[in-house]
Amino acid sequence: MNDERDPSVLLERARQGDEEALEHLLAAVQPQLYRFSMKMCRHTADAEDVLQDSMIALARSFRDFRGNSSLATWLFTITRSFCIKKRRKSKFAPDREESLDQITERGETQLPSSEPSPHQQAESTELWQQIQSAIQGIETVHREVLLLRDIEGLSAKEVAQIVGISVPAVKSRLHRARRELRELLTDSQADVKPGCPDIRKIYSMHLEGDLSAELCSTMEAHVETCAVCAQECKGLKETLQACSGAPDQVPAAVERRIGLALHRLLRSEQP
Repeated sequence: MNDERDPSVLLERARQGDEEALEHLLAAVQPQLYRFSMKMCRHTADAEDVLQDSMIALARSFRDFRGNSSLATWLFTITRSFCIKKRRKSKFAPDREESLDQITERGETQLPSSEPSPHQQAESTELWQQIQSAIQGIETVHREVLLLRDIEGLSAKEVAQIVGISVPAVKSRLHRARRELRELLTDSQADVKPGCPDIRKIYSMHLEGDLSAELCSTMEAHVETCAVCAQECKGLKETLQACSGAPDQVPAAVERRIGLALHRLLRSEQP
């Protein structure tokens, strides 16, 4: 990455009084925080409020960052706190989590529609559209670790710091979230043969580097001879690849609104 666009470099320059660097920093992190807010809040109006609150909090507190955690950990911790507050008091907050079927019947989408994709990207685009709906069917505590780990690309350690749980607990929730996502996308349990392992969990553990070399070799040999488990691995791999390429464009109107709010804030804090 060009150092001039590296958020860590921009933060350091902003801490030294470079106002332009602060503006670039806020613009650089805004798309990721918006995407996370959209998936956690589940409603566009709430997510836009969370994004604005988060950006203002960052503009006010960027000098307080001491580097005790990664920059990403600090950013998502702030945004997550606003998501939790918004969820607790939102008029949209449901008494219970809704199923994927209920969400789909209402025709809700949680991200702005992307522009038409080239033909060669059609399958990937369709998969992401399915994923963005399916994610809403995952319980909140499992959904947030999936978003932070598989969509935002944070490490398990960083996710643990943000959520406030241990790394093993993060991985446990992550395995369950990945399993739930796969089940929601396939609308059925895998037709596992007698003697087959829990391939969804095993594959998730493999992604986290938690399989011994011996067990990994055993599973590879099994997948080579079992079409069902091979298909499950392939499906989960494609799903998580689509997650890592999730769109993060902030609507222009939202950018303008937040830009004005930040401009007023920064002007009011000038000596």
